[in-house]
Amino acid sequence: MHPDKYKSIGNGFKVTVREDGFRGLAKGWAPTFIGYSMQGLCKFGFYEVFKIFYSDLLGEENTYLWRTSLYLAASASAEFFADIALAPMEAVKVRIQTMPGFANTLRQAVPKMYAEEGLWAFYKGVVPLWMRQIPYTMMKFACFERTVELLYKYAVPKPRSECSKSEQLVVTFVAGYIAGVFCAIVSHPADSVVSVLNKEKGSTAVQVLKKLGPKGVWKGLVARIIMIGTLTALQWFIYDSVKVYFRLPRPPPPEMPESLKKKLGLTE
Repeated sequence: MHPDKYKSIGNGFKVTVREDGFRGLAKGWAPTFIGYSMQGLCKFGFYEVFKIFYSDLLGEENTYLWRTSLYLAASASAEFFADIALAPMEAVKVRIQTMPGFANTLRQAVPKMYAEEGLWAFYKGVVPLWMRQIPYTMMKFACFERTVELLYKYAVPKPRSECSKSEQLVVTFVAGYIAGVFCAIVSHPADSVVSVLNKEKGSTAVQVLKKLGPKGVWKGLVARIIMIGTLTALQWFIYDSVKVYFRLPRPPPPEMPESLKKKLGLTE
């Protein structure tokens, strides 16, 4: 947002703490907490719903054969609705963090934004948000699902059924971090556009993209990889831990159906 002022990750921390104290690092925590809680609810909840829905449409054999496409379609569908829930709080968060003097809290920012631009202020970033979050979430879920599958197949020395719950959660965390790195790379250009768009009045996504240029959209990628990698790993770890705690179903990595094995001549 301000490349001349914040020259690197370390410098960014230093300048923020010098100007606002450690409280400056938590600026915008309330809309972040509310917005991403709403988004997480819709993202993980609808993903499970759409996965079952599309699986029923495909049938058992095609579900296995086209499982990556299934993960991509289910996660994209879930994220579409999740971003509608996130957009208002994301807009508020960006205003608080990037416009000094505009507002310091959620309660100050919301009425001010509504008075200036009406309801549009909260949803003008929803299309670029889809551009950022849908590829991000497709990568997050598909990469995670396939990484878990590969880890159990090639890295973990025993079948998942023989692993303890804590060992399974370690696999979840590792797969989540790997997925997070890819997520950050895929969604970073759109994230840069969303940040500028919510800051500047009257701008469009295309205008911001032209202004930033090919190099500008990749600024801050290292910080984002660290943040999103850790965040995604923790999200999957917490999500799986909650399932373990409440004894909710945790299906193992998919296996080829017996009917398909017979068709392919893989059974004796």
